[in-house]
Amino acid sequence: MTAAGSVGALSSYLAGAGLGASLIVAIGAQNAFVLRQGLKRRYVGVVVSICAIIDVLLIALGGVGGMGARLARAFSPRRDPLGRWAGAVFVFLYGLRALLAAWRGPGHLNASDSESQTAIGAASTVLALSLLNPHVYLDTVVLLGGIGAQRGWPGNAWFAAGAMCSSVVWFTALGHGARLLEPWFEKDMSWRVLDVIVGCVMWWIATSLIFAR
Repeated sequence: MTAAGSVGALSSYLAGAGLGASLIVAIGAQNAFVLRQGLKRRYVGVVVSICAIIDVLLIALGGVGGMGARLARAFSPRRDPLGRWAGAVFVFLYGLRALLAAWRGPGHLNASDSESQTAIGAASTVLALSLLNPHVYLDTVVLLGGIGAQRGWPGNAWFAAGAMCSSVVWFTALGHGARLLEPWFEKDMSWRVLDVIVGCVMWWIATSLIFAR
């Protein structure tokens, strides 16, 4: 690879990493669930791996052969009412669960409590939170794929690689780094605040899906 090619590749990689990070870091269903699992130290590796793999696959799908631009209509919430409503209902119920947990108070919210959860349950929840939200496809397949496709080959591949790396690093840091916040979450009120925030975010996402235009 020539010097000019190396500079172009690095520029595309950093652009993809920057845009990917700006989309992934925003508070959403995935991040809220990963944070909670990290604080509880339950199946963190499983949850982080699923989130990262989903993002990597969707980014790759959007960046190959201009697929992102061609799928823009198919993944539009306005043109997919069934998927929009399915996602809205699931996210609303998850938000309701979080708000009920905050209302019930101490006894449910300790990171080391005995709340039953299986690896399959954790995996199913994170899959649903990820795949039932049309905005996930809009961000990864349409937006990242469409912008990356404008760079042509091999710029689009480097752009996608940068976005993929941002996703993997973010979910890994969020899931495994959540334990650093554990001293703060030894207080019951901290768990109440987290659950209220999660519930409100989930309901905001559900509302945005219902009224998407």
